[in-house]
Amino acid sequence: MTRTAASLMIVALLAGCSTLPRDGPSGAAVVKHASNPERQGDYAIVDLDFATSERLKAAPAQSFSTLALASSEAPTDIIGVGDTLVVSIFEPSGSLFGVSGGSSMQGGNQSLPPLVVDRNGAIPVPFAGSVAVQGLTPAQASAAVRRALIGKVGNPQVIVTTAGNASNAVTVLGEVRNPGRQPLSANHDRILDVISAAGGSSRSVYDVNVRIQRGGQTYTAPMSIVTTEFNENVRLQRGDQINLVYQPRRFSSFGAFNAVRRSELPAGPLTLAEALSGVGGLDSNLADAKSVLVFRFERPEVAQALGIQQAATPRGVPVVYRLNLREGSGFFIASNFQIAPDDIIYAPRSGAAEARKFFEFVQSVTRVIYDVSVTSAINVD
Repeated sequence: MTRTAASLMIVALLAGCSTLPRDGPSGAAVVKHASNPERQGDYAIVDLDFATSERLKAAPAQSFSTLALASSEAPTDIIGVGDTLVVSIFEPSGSLFGVSGGSSMQGGNQSLPPLVVDRNGAIPVPFAGSVAVQGLTPAQASAAVRRALIGKVGNPQVIVTTAGNASNAVTVLGEVRNPGRQPLSANHDRILDVISAAGGSSRSVYDVNVRIQRGGQTYTAPMSIVTTEFNENVRLQRGDQINLVYQPRRFSSFGAFNAVRRSELPAGPLTLAEALSGVGGLDSNLADAKSVLVFRFERPEVAQALGIQQAATPRGVPVVYRLNLREGSGFFIASNFQIAPDDIIYAPRSGAAEARKFFEFVQSVTRVIYDVSVTSAINVD
């Protein structure tokens, strides 16, 4: 009975040795499923050298989209329903709304209480009645009020200013300190003006996308581009909705490292050497230093520039960059290769580590067989 159990366990061991649990594929398994001149595989393998890392650094930064098409030339000083206006009337005859017995050089000046544009687009002005101002600029509204007063007030001069801008406003949401409605003015109508007025964002500009929604259309661009490219700092128009969306840039590392984690990309570039340092480096007892792998969906234009023939997927061209850190030049290359969002850094186990793992498993099974044999012998006695 003992011999039978031992035989079955050894057979199971030999049959299952190829499926022993591991942290990920071996270096040989990664190569097996890659594309080669004879067959199209699941991904391309690119051996990293310094020239390749330089070409990757020189590739233009990816612009996911643009806000340039959202730029508006619509005026931002048009009076609308709900706006609050201040109307100042100067009447040089010496008394407002009447004939003065004094000198005509004295004149008179009166500011009416703040007036809110009603739902009909008009404001009430003494002696002039209801004056339509919706759709006018403050200067045009001044002229409209003056025309309404002519014949009722002697030679009136009128100035209309906007005290509360309710209609010429946009809504700012998302990753800003003070979300809500923000008024547009004649010289503060660009997107960075509005974001600044809303308190700005507490997030890194590299982790925020800016979205403008207008008339059923959505325009998007990274905040980092909006802050550096003048054409992306577009003019807004009334009714726009601005949404700052937090999309953190992360990369993952697993395999034979001293630490396995998902990490945030810092502001600015991060090299592979810095990323490896951040996870504690390779496990010297387990890692295959000659095959440090970076899995990435590469942009098609970058893959083409590198001469990669792998077919693209909706996310990009699947590429595995392979770096040999057993060579001294590998560390210079690692210091020049930049990590991209969603990269996966993987260190497979070395062949010696796999063999050690196998023999440890054999030893554990052998120990179980020995214990079974001893127990059976005791029971027989």
